[in-house]
Amino acid sequence: MPWCEHCDQRLEAEELTEEGTCPDCGQAPLAHRKPPWYFKFMLVASVIYLGYRAFQGVTWVVHHI
Repeated sequence: MPWCEHCDQRLEAEELTEEGTCPDCGQAPLAHRKPPWYFKFMLVASVIYLGYRAFQGVTWVVHHI
């Protein structure tokens, strides 16, 4: 979906002008919006946390066998 960075809105393909620009501001839209930095941060934090919990689980199983 095209994303207009200047207007901060998502555009449908039918909404673009014949030149492929935003109808409101006239600038060329981006192909897609970048994910926010906090999404990447939460993804990394979740992977680290789940890796640690997996390590704890394996350690617990090894000690109880």
